[in-house]
Amino acid sequence: MGGLLFGYDWVVIGGAKPFYEPFFGITGSPGLQGWAMSCALTGCLAGAVLSGWLSDRFGRKKLLILSAFFFVAASIGTGSAGTFTAFVLYRILGGIGIGLTSNLSPMYIAEVTPGNIRGGFVSINQLTIVIGILAAQLINWRIAQPVPPGASTVYILEVLCMYHTGLIVFHSYVVRP
Repeated sequence: MGGLLFGYDWVVIGGAKPFYEPFFGITGSPGLQGWAMSCALTGCLAGAVLSGWLSDRFGRKKLLILSAFFFVAASIGTGSAGTFTAFVLYRILGGIGIGLTSNLSPMYIAEVTPGNIRGGFVSINQLTIVIGILAAQLINWRIAQPVPPGASTVYILEVLCMYHTGLIVFHSYVVRP
């Protein structure tokens, strides 16, 4: 699941760009636009740099659970941010989760998986990163489509839930061995 979230969170911001730029009033500021898109990378860097030391001190499993909380908090926070500063801070928090999982997921998989199937499981982790990227691009594509006239909020949420449910089902039955 770490790989899936890593790929998804890394790419999904591109689809939200046309919505958050006018909301935060940064459409005329290329510097702020670039910072909004790339600020998560500072979190990624921090998470990746600290992951080795933190995992030696606290263990990989605890940090992966912490990363999951970071992903949840970042998702809720960026979606409900009322200021550009809050938006950036939550994006950086999500980036820390990405940085941690990018290092810890393969290590944890290698530690808990029997040697004869270890390579396959690490490969599946890489595949889930790509699936996460693909899912984010599909959702970004869907978001870019015009909303049908008269569509209700319920309809829009149903469409988004359909994509997310398909992704979860695919991950549960196809990607997981």
